[in-house]
Amino acid sequence: MSLKQNIESEIKEAMRSKDRDRLRALRAIKSLILLEETKGSEKGISEEEELKLLTKAAKQRRESAEIFQQQNRNDLAELELGELSVIEEFLPKQLSEEELEKELKIILQEVGASGPQDMGKAMGAATKKLAGRADGKAISQKVKELLA
Repeated sequence: MSLKQNIESEIKEAMRSKDRDRLRALRAIKSLILLEETKGSEKGISEEEELKLLTKAAKQRRESAEIFQQQNRNDLAELELGELSVIEEFLPKQLSEEELEKELKIILQEVGASGPQDMGKAMGAATKKLAGRADGKAISQKVKELLA
């Protein structure tokens, strides 16, 4: 089942259970998908593009929640975190710190990265291979650490 179909069935379920917060988050995801489909071709969007959309939406929610918490707007932060939790249900499981380090060591060996000068080469391969399973910021920090 495609992400769009999955979201639509989840929307129906949220409507039946009268879960407004979940419904709002699901509709936001569906809106992103529909918007992306109108930009592209008739055949819809690929799984990779769906993953990028969800990752971007999750990052936006995370950043918004941080800003709201800094401004003591916990009510708005809770809304963002609620939507984030719904979005994360559709993302692949995130790698733990240890798993990320293990994956990055393998990637660094594959591309032959040995020092800080190889950061760009390593980041290109790592972000492609770990897309959706790890945050770009976390990948960058760990690659710097491993190459130093």
